[in-house]
Amino acid sequence: MLLVIWMASTLMFFLPRLIEPRALTGGQTSEDSQSVASQFERRFGFGNPLWVQYRDHMFRLARFDLGYSSRFYPVGVTEIIAASVLWTAALIGVTAVIAFVAGTLLGALLGWPGASTSAKFVAMPAMVLSAMPYYLLGLILSFLFSFEWRVFPSFGGYGVGVFPEWSFDFVLNVLYHALLPAISIVLGSAGFWVLSMRALIVGLQGEDFMVFGEAKGLRRARLFFRYAVRNALLPQATGLGLSLGTILTGSVLVEIIFGYPGLGLTLHRAIRSLDYFVVTGIVYVVIVSLAAATFILDLIYPILDPRIKYTRG
Repeated sequence: MLLVIWMASTLMFFLPRLIEPRALTGGQTSEDSQSVASQFERRFGFGNPLWVQYRDHMFRLARFDLGYSSRFYPVGVTEIIAASVLWTAALIGVTAVIAFVAGTLLGALLGWPGASTSAKFVAMPAMVLSAMPYYLLGLILSFLFSFEWRVFPSFGGYGVGVFPEWSFDFVLNVLYHALLPAISIVLGSAGFWVLSMRALIVGLQGEDFMVFGEAKGLRRARLFFRYAVRNALLPQATGLGLSLGTILTGSVLVEIIFGYPGLGLTLHRAIRSLDYFVVTGIVYVVIVSLAAATFILDLIYPILDPRIKYTRG
């Protein structure tokens, strides 16, 4: 995990320095642009030797000092990210868990021999949804439920004229605005989990431990949860770690479509305004989050499968 974060931090150091420092003013055309560029050169030491710049860069990242926005200078990048990261964390965290749990259970039921006939009709829609990008599904849902039927709002994280505060009405308003982008992510993710879990359960049929459990006369529910589902959870959890990046990058486009005030919309605005420090700051936060998530999944493996040990002997 630390190696991945270090490599990403090194890459983030060199990429902005391939750009002319005067261009780091965010594409401003005002007469203050030269002054802003000079302040950036002094603040980040572009005139110092490269190794000195690299050392200072790593020390700043270790303190989570991501610098200043060139568009909203002297506002810090950390402040801009902090204003949007909670929105994305809530959206991605909740939808990823719901999609994983619902898709895994439904896929296990579809792959189990005793599954009902009605449940098997889910396989075809799941196959379609698993191949459909989040943003395309978001566009379809937005067109149907925001413009045709006007059931959900089409833009924003809360209503126009609503003041953000910790109140029950505001929370309901936020949930109402987040429901449509959340549905697009859940449907797109759940289809993949349904198909992958179904394939794993089908592959476990006929294994020695399954045959042995049936020969012992174990109940069908015990065979399903303790023998089939538990053994299929390990590769499913590995798939979750690998798909977190896809879920996060897919949600970026979903946030842009629905105007959801998360990291995706902030990144989109930073790219359009050439705010390179905000762009690299968001990329750094995403990489650290994904590295930490996969590290946590590694720690969960021994809980899912007691045969896995990280100790010698």
